[in-house]
Amino acid sequence: MSNTISWNLQLSVREGRLEEARQLMSEMVAATREESGAEGYEWFLSADGTTCHINERYTDSDAVMVHLGNFGANFAERFLACFAPTSLSVYGQPSDEARSALDGLGAAYLGWLGGFTR
Repeated sequence: MSNTISWNLQLSVREGRLEEARQLMSEMVAATREESGAEGYEWFLSADGTTCHINERYTDSDAVMVHLGNFGANFAERFLACFAPTSLSVYGQPSDEARSALDGLGAAYLGWLGGFTR
């Protein structure tokens, strides 16, 4: 088992905000790419442009806190203007601090059962 923390965040795109959301996504991807603890950060959009999923993976809870700090300082207000969170599934064993930060999005936590990542 590793210290890796990952999650799938499911969102509704707010009406009339798709183009703004696309621009914001580009900025957020560029910023997250610079975080040394970010192992994966992928956005997916439904064909009709109304649903977005973000798959994120971080080396550990410290990396999660770096990411969430950057998100809060630079993107949170615009993000919530473009998206309405509908579900957050968190995988791994985040620290109490990381859990506290993720709880605001209604996180459901799932512990590691088995498998592998290449």
